[in-house]
Amino acid sequence: MYCLHLLGCFILISLDIDSIYGIPAQPGGGKIWAFLVAGSDGYGNYRHQILHSNGIPDENIIVMMADDIAYNSQNPTPGVIINSPGGKDVYHGVPKDYTGKNVNPQTFLHVLTGNKSAVLGIGSGRVIESEPNDHIFVNFVDHGGPGVLCFPDDDLAADDLIKALKSMAHNSQFSKLVLYVEACYSGSMFDNLLDDDLNIFVTTAADPFESSYACYYDDKRNTYLGDFFSVNWMEDMSSESLVHNDLHHQFERVRTRTNTSHVEEYGDLDIGDTKLEDVLGLKKKSVNSVENEIKSEPMIDVFDNLHVPIQILKNQLEKYTDASKRKELKTKLHTLEKKRSEVDSVVEKIINNLLDLDEDAKDEIRIGRHSLNKQNFPCYKKLYSLFSEKCFNLPKNPYVRIHLQKFINMCDIPSLDIEKAKEAIESVCYDPERYVNFFAL
Repeated sequence: MYCLHLLGCFILISLDIDSIYGIPAQPGGGKIWAFLVAGSDGYGNYRHQILHSNGIPDENIIVMMADDIAYNSQNPTPGVIINSPGGKDVYHGVPKDYTGKNVNPQTFLHVLTGNKSAVLGIGSGRVIESEPNDHIFVNFVDHGGPGVLCFPDDDLAADDLIKALKSMAHNSQFSKLVLYVEACYSGSMFDNLLDDDLNIFVTTAADPFESSYACYYDDKRNTYLGDFFSVNWMEDMSSESLVHNDLHHQFERVRTRTNTSHVEEYGDLDIGDTKLEDVLGLKKKSVNSVENEIKSEPMIDVFDNLHVPIQILKNQLEKYTDASKRKELKTKLHTLEKKRSEVDSVVEKIINNLLDLDEDAKDEIRIGRHSLNKQNFPCYKKLYSLFSEKCFNLPKNPYVRIHLQKFINMCDIPSLDIEKAKEAIESVCYDPERYVNFFAL
């Protein structure tokens, strides 16, 4: 069996048979399934990996990750990944169902919904083959924007995820489904979009309008090792009794500790009284021995995930004294800041090209905080998809997420026709080759 072992942020699973004393029986003899997903790639996203499993049988755990960190040329400890300062290696023996190019929205949805024929010949070909009495736990870690989660080369829109979840509910593919999402703007994937009668419980790292935060900067590895929300809920798993504590109480504890963003819960909140062991399994641990394991000191190195690439370069500038190395880092920092300014400029040009709008309407687009909902989402999806296609590919340019709210706002301006908005985007980003390989991280 795999033991959902505590890590900071890399989807890894360690073998710990001796620590397992069994899985609590589910009503009607149901099983527990776990689907662990790290949707990003690149060494800079070292922190975007997660891991956990508490005695869930290996045949019921599916892992999706790019798997490009352990032997990355930038990793000073090849084959070794840690999740906290001075932590143990959490990479050895990791199972890999879907890696590399197989980490994409389509495969994710096929695995989630149990569409085995669609993944034939892809990765391990394994999917969640759950039944009506089963519980499903999904942990997703990656970049996110308003109404969208990013994979290395593509993105997953909220409506497509909600459609898949509703289909699973209507097809009685689970008794309870629990989803933990670590991503910026992660609340926007569910707020006003997920119905509360589907037996689905969701916890997100952030509300619909804000970033999540990285933590544990490692000076040796020149990167952040974890994400604050994920670190907090996994440390909570280590410190609390899974037998006596439930999902909602974990949410409350993690929300209190995660003081950098607003941890939210969505869906059927009545599921919040489900004991953690019924969703996450149970590994042998003395209830009296775990009380001191959670780190109670405040986290001092948390940083906004949107600006982590900038901060990593600044941290390295403080570290290195060699003139040539500092020159290289300054050049990278200047280039990155210049590219981000170019993104800002393009979005501003698009707004200014909405010629039929007065300045008050344009200012509302710039600074408004309109919420996504079932009515405006189709309009928003068309605009951000066009922007990602014509201007800056969202998965490759995650900084773009900071501007996506403006497209939501456009969809709520009564006097703005969607076709006019599309024309404004295409009038600015008219050259399909202009931003090829343009990465404003």
